[in-house]
Amino acid sequence: MPPRRRQQFTQEQIDQQLQQIHLLDPSSSSENLEQLGPIIKQIHTNRQQDAYLRTIQGLIDSKDAEIEKICSENYQDFISSVSTLFTVKSYTDKMKENITSLDTSVAQLGGGLVEKKRALLQSKKTAANLDEAIDNLQACLRVLDVVDRVGDMIRQGKYWSALRSLEDIQSMPPTSLSQTPFFQHLLSSLPSLRGQIKDAVTASMKQWLLEIRNISAEVGRQAVEAMESRMKRWRQRREKDALLRPNRVGSAVEMITYEKIEFNVLDNENLHVDFKPLFQCIHIYTTLDSLSDLQKSYQADRKAQSDLILPSPLPLASLPSLIQEISGFFIVESHVLETTNTFRSERDVEELWDALVARLTTAIDYSLRKENDAGNFLKVKENLLSFMMTVETYSYSSTSLSSFIIVLFEKYARLLETEFTKRFEDIVNEDEQYAMKSESDEELAKVLETVWIEEPERKEIQAASFSLPLPWSQTFYLCCQEIRTFIQKFYAFVEGVNQHRDIDELLSKSLDNLLSKSISEAIAKRLASTRAMAQVAQIVTNLEHFQVACGELGRSLTNLRSTQRGGIIRLSSTSSFQSTISRSLQRMSNLINSKLDQCFELSEYDWTPKSRETSPSMYLYELANWLTTVVDSLAIKESYKEEAYKGAMGYISECLMDFLTGRDIPMMNDNAISNILIDVDFLEDILKQIGRAHLSSVFAELRLTTSIPLSGTVQEYLVPANRQASYSAVKPKRLQSLLEKLARCGAQQRDATSRELGERRRREAEAVGRVYPGENR
Repeated sequence: MPPRRRQQFTQEQIDQQLQQIHLLDPSSSSENLEQLGPIIKQIHTNRQQDAYLRTIQGLIDSKDAEIEKICSENYQDFISSVSTLFTVKSYTDKMKENITSLDTSVAQLGGGLVEKKRALLQSKKTAANLDEAIDNLQACLRVLDVVDRVGDMIRQGKYWSALRSLEDIQSMPPTSLSQTPFFQHLLSSLPSLRGQIKDAVTASMKQWLLEIRNISAEVGRQAVEAMESRMKRWRQRREKDALLRPNRVGSAVEMITYEKIEFNVLDNENLHVDFKPLFQCIHIYTTLDSLSDLQKSYQADRKAQSDLILPSPLPLASLPSLIQEISGFFIVESHVLETTNTFRSERDVEELWDALVARLTTAIDYSLRKENDAGNFLKVKENLLSFMMTVETYSYSSTSLSSFIIVLFEKYARLLETEFTKRFEDIVNEDEQYAMKSESDEELAKVLETVWIEEPERKEIQAASFSLPLPWSQTFYLCCQEIRTFIQKFYAFVEGVNQHRDIDELLSKSLDNLLSKSISEAIAKRLASTRAMAQVAQIVTNLEHFQVACGELGRSLTNLRSTQRGGIIRLSSTSSFQSTISRSLQRMSNLINSKLDQCFELSEYDWTPKSRETSPSMYLYELANWLTTVVDSLAIKESYKEEAYKGAMGYISECLMDFLTGRDIPMMNDNAISNILIDVDFLEDILKQIGRAHLSSVFAELRLTTSIPLSGTVQEYLVPANRQASYSAVKPKRLQSLLEKLARCGAQQRDATSRELGERRRREAEAVGRVYPGENR
């Protein structure tokens, strides 16, 4: 503490003090010497002895002057005054001595007091310094306690409180502590403490990200199961109401009728996802003006986590769990995007989404590259559909997934077509081609529900007894059954998917391929190894029912089609079945012709008989009996029977013509021709007996050709007008060949008449050969 300054008195103040004791007051009659003590003490204390002595000396001089003045005027008064003056002087000297003694005494006493006062002041100064030091130390302790509590708050996860405490330290009002090196060092360490808070909150968020990765699968599982339950309910409603059939889950109609059940996959009785570490980290980084760093770090971490979801290669068995994990991942991202304002941008999340979906579709495509089971494609589609519906509710784009499902669908359709091609071929090859029978009314009803037939036929079968054989064989029934399964599996894949405009067209093309190639062509191949007429007839009946089924199936597909666009679906495979029917009828004709060939091998004609027969050849009885029995017993249309008879008679006619004009028989006489005509008469009689006399026209060429040499009208035939009018069915080459055979036979005869006739026929044969070379040959 600095020493106190002594009070200094001016001359006027000294005069006033002296006047107090009336030394300078001429009007005073008393001297008041008792007041002199305090004045002398004050003089001693202030160390103004010289000033007081000068004043007193001035007082003396002034008194002397007054005395001289008075003495000059009044000597006696002067003498008296001198005497008084000497008295005063003696008093003054005595007082001076007293003052000196008093001054010495006061100086001795004052010196001690001064030392004590100085010691007291020093003690007070020290005490003040100690108080200030204590205050500063207490302030330091308070600050250090705050810093220590910052560490505790960091360990306890109270990062915001710790950061606020540091801000409180930095924003403390100026005090004596503010200027100390300790406080400056403390302020310099605040960035490091902020860094510790930042590192701690970052570590907390990293740990949270790890926990989120571990529970994402559970989040996705609950979300996918909730969506599957919703899809199941909607499927049940669509089955009850046909008007809802074109609408899928998520459509406007479904959203309106959806009875929403509040269920938060992030916060429910089984699972609670705490986003506090992330929100706290965002808050801290925002306060530290480092949010962009956190955004980059978070995006990198989430991208790394998304990269670790999909294994390489991707096992299809683990696809459901992987899809659940991906769903949970992006549900969390959606929640973060909605609750953190500008921390996450939609672009960042879309980048993660697009990249992961691209990797997912590529991995699935690679895993399915060598897959031949259409069922596995369907399972993948179901998983992807549940995944797509789930993420759509969180506003994620499913365009790429829908496109990928369509790609999978095209592969699925090809595999399905391949699978059912094998099934249809097995059905056709394993069927014995005999009429199918039902064991009960229930079985008959089941069969009729499966096959596509015209309604009149359906009613006719229903009215008949179940024990009667059905018109078709197992081939038709089992193929209809498999076609229904094919259609069901076909539409099972596209159910719930945004409908592609060509799906129904693709189905009709697939069905056309299956019906044309897998059924119709398989039946055609089976025909080559079928030798029984009844089996061929059954095949024809099956093919006819397949033709009808194509039309009925087209109408059914129109009703079942996945969209409401377009007109009636028509299948083009009807023409294929018609072609196979033609081949079947041709096969039937070939079988008949084969049997006819066997009969003709037993014919044993004599081509140069000496007389004409009166009855037909014996083999024709067996031939006619077999033909009428077999053809009439076939379960085919009457028109097909008509065609079979016509074909058989035409073949017989050609065989007989081949006898007459072919190269196998070198020569014959007129009797042999007559015998052939007797056989033709017999066949025509058979045709009349079975009510098919009109088929006798197939023998027109044979009759005309043989009538020319037998009636000797070759010259008439050589006239162009007659040839065109009456003999248009006769082929010149055949007539020539017949004349040559007759001529050859006549040339070998012994009688002149026969040889002459043979020569005439030779010339006629040459003349016929010159008629329009190449005409009707």
